[in-house]
Amino acid sequence: MHAVAQTPSTKPQRPNPKPQSVEWDGLSSEDLRARCNVARLELLNETDSTLDVAHTLAEQGAEAGTVVVADSQRAGRGRHGRVWSSAPGRGVWCTIVERPRDTSVLDVLSLRVGLGIAEGLDAHAGARVGLKWPNDLVLESGKLGGILVEARWSGPTLGWVAVGVGVNVLAPTDVAGGAALRPGTVRAEVLAVVVRAVRAAVARTGPLLPDEVARYQLRDALRGRSITEPLDGVVLGVAPNGELSVKTARGSERVRAGSIRLSEGT
Repeated sequence: MHAVAQTPSTKPQRPNPKPQSVEWDGLSSEDLRARCNVARLELLNETDSTLDVAHTLAEQGAEAGTVVVADSQRAGRGRHGRVWSSAPGRGVWCTIVERPRDTSVLDVLSLRVGLGIAEGLDAHAGARVGLKWPNDLVLESGKLGGILVEARWSGPTLGWVAVGVGVNVLAPTDVAGGAALRPGTVRAEVLAVVVRAVRAAVARTGPLLPDEVARYQLRDALRGRSITEPLDGVVLGVAPNGELSVKTARGSERVRAGSIRLSEGT
């Protein structure tokens, strides 16, 4: 549902990723793999998008928990085809391949992932990291990160899910309104937070639990704010099934997906 692109499984259109001798802040792919406690981690100097590489590896049979990390992306992407700034050395740009057996995990996956990452990044942000439905990480200074979940299907059967995450460690120089973590933050520590959050979120199923809803509410950057899209009204919060609840002129309404547009002056 939220930020999940559900598309049929297709054969890879790109050649297999070529092994690269790459270090990331002085750490090798094996160093990062051990820190993230995963069986496989592919480290790239540059790529179009870690999501594309992850889909190729998944098509070839990569196991759940496979992580793709790049120092930079030429065509990092967000929701609705938007471009995500992914300059070298300035953030964590990664995708994790998962193979959940229960497709209900998709309904609130981006929200669960966001909640886990936000809670893990507080110590590196020097402030409470906020959440903006459906898939943004925010600080008062602006957007800190984003999550994009892409599912691949073979008929009615879920093949795999690629969870792409971008987090600014340093503020982007080419995009206005971007936030950053505290000076001196180690990218490898941020990567470990992201991977743990994704793996934990995929391990759960069903709607958000009352505790998760309450924890999300503490970080909800939209609650109480006026919006004009996807509904015109005041945001009440996030429902257990991941829908956004909005008080409109017609009463309390919910929306399953869409992009947020704030009312002027809010």
